Amino acid sequence: MTVLVLTRPQDATADLVIAELNERSVPVCRLDPGDFPEALTMAARIGPGRTPWEGVLHGQHRDVSLGDIRSVYYRRPAAFRLHPDMSEQDARWAQAEAQAGFGGLLYSLPCLWVNHPHRNALAAWPPVALATAARGGLSVPLSLITNDPGEAREFVSALPGQVAAYKAIGTTHPSDHDDRPQALWTTQVRPGEIGESVRRTAHQFQEWVDKAYEVRLTAIAHSLFAAEIHAGSDASRLDFRADYDSLTYKPCQVPEHIAQGVHALTFTFGLRYVALDFLVNPQGRWYLIDVNPNGQWGFIPDLRAPITRALADLLERANP
Repeated sequence: MTVLVLTRPQDATADLVIAELNERSVPVCRLDPGDFPEALTMAARIGPGRTPWEGVLHGQHRDVSLGDIRSVYYRRPAAFRLHPDMSEQDARWAQAEAQAGFGGLLYSLPCLWVNHPHRNALAAWPPVALATAARGGLSVPLSLITNDPGEAREFVSALPGQVAAYKAIGTTHPSDHDDRPQALWTTQVRPGEIGESVRRTAHQFQEWVDKAYEVRLTAIAHSLFAAEIHAGSDASRLDFRADYDSLTYKPCQVPEHIAQGVHALTFTFGLRYVALDFLVNPQGRWYLIDVNPNGQWGFIPDLRAPITRALADLLERANP
């Protein structure tokens, strides 16, 4: 029985788990769905006496039978790479057919997923994630999502110090130079800085929480791994992703009420893995600010090995 890892060619996070599974002599097949249809082929059948789908995925370096897949680690697969000679209209059609056919075939696999793409997609939407977290008892910052600049200015004006955190609702933005996505860091915003361009799409504003430090909490099944993140520069105090070199880490305990809220959140979304970011104020109150069902963990040295082992355990046992 094989662990199927779906990710792009360069993925240091997936490499950690694959190395651990290889060390345990667990069969692993790594494929990038982005190779479909040009360098990855499939053939699967279903019908009377054939349940579920039976067939084989033929990759550039490895083949795997659908019936041999015990679990799927869905990391960061690339988008389908279609033939460059296709017209724009044909490419849109082929993209939709690839998603429905190849994607649908994969998503139908009756095995353990970490995590199933549909569950990832729902949990990755901040409005859904924050509402679910709040219902589960976790504290979230006072937040506004709007495309009305007047509402945004009024919201920020009512906050202490008249300052808010502006955060992208998604995770990336097209680059000015090419089509590759780029991260948008958290920034401070004041009422006078909010212009009419807010009308052009949805925007997210949150109260500015004065933090003593941040916590990255990783949940794998019922196990929790947490570390304090202490900023060492102005940029990382605004958003720790902006300056990893300045950060220091310290493993920490998770308060019981936070653990209960996290378990409620993972149960609601049906997630077996999730990375959560909290701000902790000087009074010790934890505020959930981000839910990332596919977040990384390798950047925290003391937790790298324990998290890798826990993920490998989950994929190897493949208990639903």
